[in-house]
Amino acid sequence: MVTVSSDVRGTPGNRTDRLERMTEHPRLPVVVIAGPTGVGKTAVAVALGGHIPIEVVSADSRQVYRGMDVATGKPTPEARRAVIHHLVDVADPDDTYQAARFRNDAAAAIETIHARGRLPVVVGGTGLYIRALVRGLDPAPPADPAFRRELVSIAAREGRTSLHARLNVEAPAVARRLHPNDHVRVMRALEVARAGGTVLQKRWRDPVEPYTVTYFGLTMDREALARRLESRAAAFVDAGLQAEVEALLARGYDPSLPSFQSIGYREFARVAGGVLAPAEALRLMRRDTVRYAKRQWTWFTREPGIEWIDVEKAGGTEGTAAAVMAELARAGVLG
Repeated sequence: MVTVSSDVRGTPGNRTDRLERMTEHPRLPVVVIAGPTGVGKTAVAVALGGHIPIEVVSADSRQVYRGMDVATGKPTPEARRAVIHHLVDVADPDDTYQAARFRNDAAAAIETIHARGRLPVVVGGTGLYIRALVRGLDPAPPADPAFRRELVSIAAREGRTSLHARLNVEAPAVARRLHPNDHVRVMRALEVARAGGTVLQKRWRDPVEPYTVTYFGLTMDREALARRLESRAAAFVDAGLQAEVEALLARGYDPSLPSFQSIGYREFARVAGGVLAPAEALRLMRRDTVRYAKRQWTWFTREPGIEWIDVEKAGGTEGTAAAVMAELARAGVLG
């Protein structure tokens, strides 16, 4: 067990309290704060960092990309000054970044954080990344960028449901478990099927890393979150999303790249190509963000051991951070 003084104040740079590793419990403690997009995970983590010495490991499959800032919900410069954030801006948009790479990078960050005497808090909404970290990944074929580009082109030409129809032919049992709009997982399933692997029927192993995980899921009223997400999409557009996308394209990044399949970037790449009006792009962003949040809820409700906290009922950001601290204290993580 690792204990953390719960009355630490100040910035990460001037905290002197350290995590004290107890030999009878060798597993490193790791806190996870997950949940749907827009629910306030980063804000809660930053508030938590005002009370205990933590560093954040971002578990977000889009925040890893440099230059993709406006619509990825990256922590603000103020948040990153308040609490150190790892795995933000660590890859170029044309880099391959997937669960296995995240697992290796996150494990290294966790070791570094513990070596500095702080508590690692994994924060994000990419459920596959978090699962890979805390439960391991069975072997699977590596990504095939050329095949991915081919699938993206097919989806652009024939519609996304065409990929799901192909999967229904190649692996009907898997297709029944995946929503036609779950674009990333449908593409990965096709990729694995093409390589002759067992598609999405992996046996997720027991925890294989030396972590004692305290897992929190943040939630709130779904209609309230939907309104928040619709407003946030409009704010992204007002903040210059179209200009950011055009700048990335001007630098030579191909809109068929996996990074460009992020909500907001795929729509405004089509705006830049003259095939979609900005107002329609915003409408699609709003619709798809709400749908994405629903899929995240479904994913996390299937994960074992999550302590759910309703952000609104807990009293907002500070109240939720207090609830997290109370549970950590009860679990013996905080001394």
